[in-house]
Amino acid sequence: MCLREILEKIVEKGSPILLTDRNKDWEAGELLQTLSVPMLKRRAHFQPGMYIAEINDGGYLGAVLYKIKNKTQ
Repeated sequence: MCLREILEKIVEKGSPILLTDRNKDWEAGELLQTLSVPMLKRRAHFQPGMYIAEINDGGYLGAVLYKIKNKTQ
């Protein structure tokens, strides 16, 4: 699965979450619009409630790209 597919699923479900990197909290839709095509094509794994991590060339989990944070109303 690639990062684009993960973000699209989050948007489609309307999940009340934010994706947090080192700098900012993001809505999944914002990332779909602003990330580069190569970034969106990265293989990734979504662990609901915890993180989105890249999958490295060896097929193992690599760096955490985004931590999952519940949206406060």
